Amino acid sequence: MPAAILRPSVAVIVVAAGSGTRLGLGQPKAFVSLAGRPILSRSLDAIFALDDETQVVVVVPADRVEQAGDIVAQVAGAAVGYATVVVGGESRQASVEAGLAALAESVDIVLVHDAARALTPTAQFASVIDEVRSAGRGAVPGLPVSDTIKRTDGFGLALATVDRSELSAVQTPQGFPRQQLQRAYEFAADEFTDDAALVAAAGFEVAIIHGDPLAFKITTAWDLRRAEQELAPAPEHRAWRTGVGLDAHAFVTGGPGHPEADADAEFVGTPEAAPVPEHAEELWLAGLFWPGERGLVGHSDGDAVVHAICDALLSASGLGDLGSVFGTADPRFEGAHGDVFLRHTAALLAGAGFRIANVSVQLVTNRPLFSPRRLEAQAVLSAQLGAPVTVSATTTDGLGFTGRNEGVLAIASCVVHPAQ
Repeated sequence: MPAAILRPSVAVIVVAAGSGTRLGLGQPKAFVSLAGRPILSRSLDAIFALDDETQVVVVVPADRVEQAGDIVAQVAGAAVGYATVVVGGESRQASVEAGLAALAESVDIVLVHDAARALTPTAQFASVIDEVRSAGRGAVPGLPVSDTIKRTDGFGLALATVDRSELSAVQTPQGFPRQQLQRAYEFAADEFTDDAALVAAAGFEVAIIHGDPLAFKITTAWDLRRAEQELAPAPEHRAWRTGVGLDAHAFVTGGPGHPEADADAEFVGTPEAAPVPEHAEELWLAGLFWPGERGLVGHSDGDAVVHAICDALLSASGLGDLGSVFGTADPRFEGAHGDVFLRHTAALLAGAGFRIANVSVQLVTNRPLFSPRRLEAQAVLSAQLGAPVTVSATTTDGLGFTGRNEGVLAIASCVVHPAQ
């Protein structure tokens, strides 16, 4: 990696050095075909869809380096300069150590991922990165344990029922501040089943965040069959999904269209609403700047049209909602414009295997007068999303908060379909 040119702050070590004995197909698991492509290839898709500039270190058996290099090059495309293939060790821990030794100096967050979890969504990688970055500690995705768990005597006799509310089935990627992970490996005296246990044993905190059912591990032939079914083209009647999103923002008081507003008040709305940030002084709506119009109150630029679009797309693809993906606690989105939200949402959908067919938005507001710029807005939104977007506008004939010039409302609908 030419470190003088590429300076990623995040790295993902992909552990693909396992023998695959339990899968029983006579070759290392990561190189077994899954729906026409090697498991390793599938596992890399989500990583190369990340927004963060990311170094990818793939750890493989010594006799698979050349094959792994070809796979990485095919998936990475123009980002191949960020990828490295190294030889693994006799154990999983030794393989991760080999990956750590290949990290660029600029990396300060390290994720360790099992290639066998080939369907892990991009959003799960992003969530782990965000947690490590914001909290400065390890982060591990996990799912609640739904089955009743029994403690046994080791010979099949049930002794007690374990409180499953205290249990979590952990997945990968597992992320850590680089310094903590390296220190844990430097002083590791025992073999651990995962990196979270090793880091915790070294005295560092590790948080459990919400995982995803798709991040299951391919271990047996039954698991491989399940993964193939997940990737199989959907029947025609199930191939398309629809989503609906709604967003509303209050205007800052004063200015055009609201002569009766109290000039000393911060905004029109409920007393519980937050103080108006500086970026709300300008109006951004449908991806456009509207000079001379009152701004909208919000953590970002308050673009209700963009927010409704993102909410609809996340709903259709089952990836959450606007609040869970773009939380107000995340400083990256404070004052951010619509293009940031649209491109991030489009990347999440692509990582989850969806393509956007079209988006339609109904904007409800008295101001600004939208029709003269409707085609401009549609062109901007379509270019940022990489899919056709249509926008129409209406009023409520003086009824409700939009009729009283207190804010705007946007309702979006969309259609998405599997990329395959």
